[in-house]
Amino acid sequence: MKNRAIFLILFILFFSAPLFARDKTDLLVMKNGDHMTCEVKGLNSGVLYVSFDYIDGTTSVDWSKVAHIESTQSFIVKTEDGTVYTGVLRTPETTAGRPVKIQVVENEAHPVEIDRSQIITMTGTSDKFWERFNGQVNFGVTYSKGNQSTQLSFGSQTAYVRERWNAAANFDSNLASSTGANASTRNSLSLTVTRLLRPNNWFYAGVGDLLQSSEQGISHQSGLGGGVGKYLTNTNRTSISVLGGAVWQNTTYNQPGVSSSTQDIVGALLYADVKVFRFSKTNFDVTGALIPALSEPGRIYFNTNASYYVKLFGNLKWNTSFYGNWDSRPPAGLPGSDYGTTSGLSWTYGLK
Repeated sequence: MKNRAIFLILFILFFSAPLFARDKTDLLVMKNGDHMTCEVKGLNSGVLYVSFDYIDGTTSVDWSKVAHIESTQSFIVKTEDGTVYTGVLRTPETTAGRPVKIQVVENEAHPVEIDRSQIITMTGTSDKFWERFNGQVNFGVTYSKGNQSTQLSFGSQTAYVRERWNAAANFDSNLASSTGANASTRNSLSLTVTRLLRPNNWFYAGVGDLLQSSEQGISHQSGLGGGVGKYLTNTNRTSISVLGGAVWQNTTYNQPGVSSSTQDIVGALLYADVKVFRFSKTNFDVTGALIPALSEPGRIYFNTNASYYVKLFGNLKWNTSFYGNWDSRPPAGLPGSDYGTTSGLSWTYGLK
């Protein structure tokens, strides 16, 4: 019963895709003069995601080639300098050769005009809770007959976006087994809540994580922390953010023939996230967290995740990933590292 409850929670958390689509009455005009009636879903990484009544799935449009956009849907619009606006979208008339302006209209009396090139994300809002999610699911499998080895990987990322804050969850699971050897498992879950501060591009965040790693003898590790961060750069091509704060971490170790032991540490938290995009085709994301243990001077934890995605068609992508955890002072008899690579397919859902 307990396992069923956990599975149900994870299912709701990671697979909450919108169940209803709105009418496709938005207007999109390209620089070459093409007029299209569609549903604008959102903008991310220089890609405008739209859908049509007569085309199955979501279509990617180069944002830099859009000349005019109108939508009665309300969007959360973020710019390079970190400013956030909410409202429907319009494009005022401009003379030839002038930069395209986008109006974000929350109050008809005071519409806000923004250069199209300054807009980095547009996320549709909704009164329906389930329609505020987006994310992706990853799956990979490798099998070798020679030594009867199997490797399975599963991952899911989901985000819930509001005007000045968002919540995100990432889950990764890896299993490796072969004849004559014990199966190796690694499961991790991370949760983050971020809120933008009034000084643009500054934010504060709370983080939580769970980890199980048979390679490092970790039967359960939980962490809770937070800090203040800043986007060093945030454009349609690159996003770099850093965060500094503090974290508490509790770890239970299991070793064959040895009773389990539990360790608690308080540490500083240094975190960085780098994202690089290329229109609709590829994107690269790498994160790293360095935790010097303040309660145990000289002990340092480090973990990283890196993923590279290549679009195949529609919402389907191929990905390859690297994960790693290091502990400079593990318990006696246990390794201080666990790392590996995975590859497989990814499917995006939600606002994309």
